[in-house]
Amino acid sequence: MFSRLNQYRTMWVLVFFDLPTDTKTHRKAAARFRKDLLDDGFAMFQFSIYMRHCPSKENALVHIKRTKRALPKHGKVGIMQITDKQFGMIELFIGQKETLPETPSQQLELF
Repeated sequence: MFSRLNQYRTMWVLVFFDLPTDTKTHRKAAARFRKDLLDDGFAMFQFSIYMRHCPSKENALVHIKRTKRALPKHGKVGIMQITDKQFGMIELFIGQKETLPETPSQQLELF
């Protein structure tokens, strides 16, 4: 039987951005974009990289659509989807010490 949550069906959405902060208006737009990502369940991976675990590709598309609606007028934003299996192959280092990726927090699904 097909498992509802498996490493090839569950997805990670990563949002990469480089937003201008040279004016008060730009700083406010960048802060708003970050807040919108956090409000939609994204977590900071690095300062300009946010990630979100999604139980399916369909769910990932919902969050991608929300992110696109929140795009600021200026700057560069990239959105990438990868499977949980691919995410599990990330090698992370703090300094020269390898660390394990953080496990996602449990999310409640209501259907």
